[in-house]
Amino acid sequence: MALSTIVSQKQIKRKAPRGFLKRVFRRQKPQLRLEKSGDLLVHLNCLLFVHRLAEESRTNACESKCRVINKEHVLAAAKVILKKSRG
Repeated sequence: MALSTIVSQKQIKRKAPRGFLKRVFRRQKPQLRLEKSGDLLVHLNCLLFVHRLAEESRTNACESKCRVINKEHVLAAAKVILKKSRG
C-alpha cells in the first residue's frame, strides 16, 4: 500500500480593514469621493506592492548570498519597484 498524504489548506477569514481605510481617507482628503469598493482597490494595491517588494528583496538577498533579508535589500528593492511603477 502506498502512503497518501493529505494536505490541509487554511482559509483566510480575516477581511480587509475597510473602516480603518475609510477613516484615513476622510481625515487626509475630506474632499475625495470614492466609490463603494474604492477602499478595497487601495487595499489590494498595497498588498500587491508588499508582495512585489518581498519578491524583489528575496532576489537581492539571494544575489548577495545572504540567507536573511536585510534593510539594505528592502531599500534597494523599493527603489527598483517604485521606479518601475512610476511608468
